[in-house]
This record gives sequence, C-alpha cells and structure tokens, in this order.
Amino acid sequence: MTARFEGRTMRAAVMREVGEPLTIEQLEIAEPGPGEVLVKLAASGVCHSDLHTLKGEWQAAGLPVVLGHEGAGVVEAVGEGVQRVAVGDPVVLSWTAGCGRCMRCLIGQPNLCENALESVHSFVMYDGTTRLRKDGEEIYSFLAVASFGEYAVVPENGAIRVADGVSLELASVVGCAVSTGVGAATNTVSVPAGASTAIIGLGGVGLSVLQGCVAQSASPVIAIDMHEDKLQAASRLGATHTINAADGDPVAAVSELTGGAGVDYAFEAIGLKVTIEQTLAMLGTRGTAVLVGMPPEGVMFEADPLAITNLEQRIVGSNYGSTVPAVDFPRILRLAEADRLDLSALITQRLPLDRINEAFEAMERGEGIRTVITYG
Repeated sequence: MTARFEGRTMRAAVMREVGEPLTIEQLEIAEPGPGEVLVKLAASGVCHSDLHTLKGEWQAAGLPVVLGHEGAGVVEAVGEGVQRVAVGDPVVLSWTAGCGRCMRCLIGQPNLCENALESVHSFVMYDGTTRLRKDGEEIYSFLAVASFGEYAVVPENGAIRVADGVSLELASVVGCAVSTGVGAATNTVSVPAGASTAIIGLGGVGLSVLQGCVAQSASPVIAIDMHEDKLQAASRLGATHTINAADGDPVAAVSELTGGAGVDYAFEAIGLKVTIEQTLAMLGTRGTAVLVGMPPEGVMFEADPLAITNLEQRIVGSNYGSTVPAVDFPRILRLAEADRLDLSALITQRLPLDRINEAFEAMERGEGIRTVITYG
C-alpha cells in the first residue's frame, strides 16, 4: 500500500542515533489506510523499553524512529473497513496489535502474534511500510505505535476503545505498565487467594504486579526495591511487608519473613541477572518465578536445575502480562473506577513533549515511578 500524505503534520520526539537525546521535529503523518486508525494523543507514558532502545541495549529495527508505545488519545480518522472504533472514540494504544488471523491470535494470545515480528516489532505497519516521514525521509514507528508524537497511525487492533469520560492521562499507562504488571499476576499465573508473593522492582510495572497480587487476595505481599520512596508507595498500595535491598540480602529477608519457607510466587520486574537469580532463590517448594522485567539483549542467568527439580519449582515468562488488550484494558479501567487499582499512584511526573529527555534522565537515576508526556 502507498501511504497517503495529505498535508497533516505533527511534532514528535525522534531517535536518530543510539545514545543521543531525542530531537523534537516536525513530521508528516499519513492518513490511515485500510484497517488503520489515526489517533490524536492525549498522553504517553515513558517506559524502560524505550530506554533500552535508546541506549542500544535492544537493537533498533530501523532508524530514525519515533519511540513511545504506551499512550491514549481520541480517534481522529479511520481507514477503510475499520469497525471496532469510530471518530471521536477514546482509545488506549496497544503495542501488540495482533493480526487477528494467526493461530496465536485465534486462540486468544494476541501478545504472541506470529506475524508481529515482521511488522509491528519491525517498526512498520502490516504492509511493511511506514506512516511518518520528513522531507521525503522515512521515519519508523516504534512497535507501530510511536506515541512520542502528537498523532499516531496504528492498526485497528492496536486502538482499544475505552469508556467515555475515562482520564486519558491515567489510561495511557494501562497500555503497557499496568497491563503488563496486573496481567502477570492475574493472567500469566493467576495468583490464588492466600498465596505468598514477593515482587522485586517497584517501577510502574512492579507496582502494577503488586496491585494485581493484592487484587487476587495474596498474602503476604512482599515488596522489594532499593529506593525508599518506591517502598512507601508499595505500602500505600497494599504491600504487607517491604524490604530495602540496599540494606542487605533480600533473599535472606524474604526467608526470615516466611519462616524459611520461601514464597509461592516471586515476580521479577526489572530485567537484571542478579535480581532474576534472587527471584529464583526466594521460591519455596512448588514455587513459581515469574519473569516480567525486560532485560537487555543477551542477558543470561544461572539456576540450579537440581533444586528446581527436587522442589518442583517453575520459571515462567510473562509477555505483556499475557494480555488480550480488547478484553483486559477495559477490565483494568473498571477495576480502577471501583478503586480496586490505583493508576494515579504510578504517575510521579508529567512533562510536555519538549522535555521528554528529562524523563529518560530521571529513569536512569532511578527517580520516580512513571513519567507521562502530556499533549496540550
């Protein structure tokens, strides 16, 4: 398909080189083609996955690229054949816009779409082309979302209709952090009531895992981090115990809290070798380690297979919280409306697009939980 550029322009944060600050540029954006949706962004969360790409820890599928994959806004235009949303609808963007045709999509696992690798994960649309350009130069869209811009063209399955009146600023973090974290606890492993849990890493994803465990009536819920402000946030969100990993061995602390039994479920929400190995060491008999954090490419960890076998332990990967966006995004927002989840607690900084590089600097320092870019 040949993209139709008809004069619509927007401001966006563009990554042109690995390790360099994003530049704010004026880009052309195409009109939506068949099965596509044009969204005017209201807000976009800044995620560690964006930082991995910016630092070169993940190989960029194409440069230059507009990063961002966690956003919400209002449908501005729709392409031919679009049925799920209409102009004026509030939507949350999903970075796993499943094709809807492959086996994984058909059995309700769009987060594992078999066709996504060659399209959205390659920063292009399903037809293999881009929807952004500058002076004839093609600009890629991160995960076919590119939410660090005033507008985004996304596949229809990547724009999830939500209820009228929802705060789009709060809804933006549902597109990645909240669905990934809550989904890990409620979808990937479905923590049983009364199960003992521990969460390592209390950023936006980790605190969402914690809230998922609380919503599932887990007990105890042990929150682990090296930053006191994040531990305090965990306590407010329902953690029964907190451990500052800067003060000593968190594995020993978990063992003491559980009387030496270890926990039933341990969630790793950072993506570091050391914390993954700590997660495994916290497990009790028949315990499950859930790897939620996204590590840099090439990270390997060590495990004792004899201990895992003898104690019948499991290691489970969680991709996007095993989320079915069209089902889970509205469900999460209903839980938030019923005060079962606190989305506002995850947002600790709001910045305009011009200051987006400050968000990455704060993330590198470990400051705050989630920064949201707001579009006035």
